[in-house]
Amino acid sequence: MSDKQAKDKRKGKPGRPPSHGGYSLIIRAGELPERRTYIRAYLQAARDGLIEDLGPREEDLTAAQRVLIDRAVSKLAVIRCIEEHVKETGVFKGKELSPVLAKSYITYTNSLRLDLEALGIDKRAEAKILDLGEYLQAKDAENIKKTKTAASKAKAIAPLQSPGEEIPGKNEPLELGKGNPGGEEGI
Repeated sequence: MSDKQAKDKRKGKPGRPPSHGGYSLIIRAGELPERRTYIRAYLQAARDGLIEDLGPREEDLTAAQRVLIDRAVSKLAVIRCIEEHVKETGVFKGKELSPVLAKSYITYTNSLRLDLEALGIDKRAEAKILDLGEYLQAKDAENIKKTKTAASKAKAIAPLQSPGEEIPGKNEPLELGKGNPGGEEGI
């Protein structure tokens, strides 16, 4: 075996590396093809969502967060274009997994995951822990609100009557089977 053959064998297959179209859809022209405008809308929604999760406005973000969001959206664009390419050409090339799925897709997906972890997207907003004073104030406010609500309901359902007027049957005991609500007898 010659030196050249040994060198080619170490490198893998000689010639041009396989192309998959996903990466080149964006990088070649610097933007998405016109027929894939729905991907642009998806990417804008993803960017807006990331900003809202962290911001809620872009002005509220640090420069590092803005850079990470922009890089994450760029990677997401490549991932979506690879998915489109696979949708058009299939998952397999012959008996082998498409090179785009074997290397690029996994690499971009993992890199995107790391960017999202760096942004803290996997974390949920933690519930604020109240100190005792804040807790008591919140409970007092809640009790005052309940009292006001109950009082206004009582006024709304109170029968209209003149002062000193008696309500018939107000203080009479109820007997089972004689006009009681539900009419249960013999219980």
